Amino acid sequence: MARATRTEYDESQAAKRLRVPVAAFRWARSTGLVPPPTGSSSVWPRAVVEAMDAEAIKASLPRWPISGAAAANRIAEALGTPNQPQGKASVTAFVVRQFIRRGLLTELSANPDGSLVNPDQVDAVCQREDLAVLVAEDTPLGPEQAASRLKVRRVEFNYMLALGWIQPADTVDVRFGTSRAGAVPVALFRTADVDALERAHPEIDWERLRSMKPGQRSPLATLTKAAARN
Repeated sequence: MARATRTEYDESQAAKRLRVPVAAFRWARSTGLVPPPTGSSSVWPRAVVEAMDAEAIKASLPRWPISGAAAANRIAEALGTPNQPQGKASVTAFVVRQFIRRGLLTELSANPDGSLVNPDQVDAVCQREDLAVLVAEDTPLGPEQAASRLKVRRVEFNYMLALGWIQPADTVDVRFGTSRAGAVPVALFRTADVDALERAHPEIDWERLRSMKPGQRSPLATLTKAAARN
């Protein structure tokens, strides 16, 4: 039985057809060398793929991409706060993922579990005068850290989540101590998103919120119940 001829290709299939790395194909797409896919289906017609210049696509990414962790190390060095092996990192891969979401860096990996970025693009980002501000805005905070930064109890921050005032920017699996129960997913929030909460909700008495004692009912509880009814 004859094999059906493929009439359209997704990103990975197109790269395979052209015998180029997916990373190079993605970079060429970001620079306009590869035309946009057809419609909203993210595929290219066979004729369009066959007309692409494979050698030009390969040459568009002259250096092999680096990992998100390696990119974070470069950014940390540019800030004068190098990441220390086995120590707390001043810049993490979380920041790199946020830079990708901002459009400052291009995601070249097809693997959802890890980023790859163009080292030349990372070096260009490291030259930005506002680099320190960008990193500070995209620094990750766990739920406890976010509540502490807002100077409220964790329960208040939980209500803010339930109300949809803030969304996690990412989730990581964390293993606590020597527990054998496996890794626990922990939500991470951008510092800038946490800092924006008070400005975004001036209708809330933040002074009262910050004065709540353990065991006292949160003023946000009523809002959460009302939102649930609606």
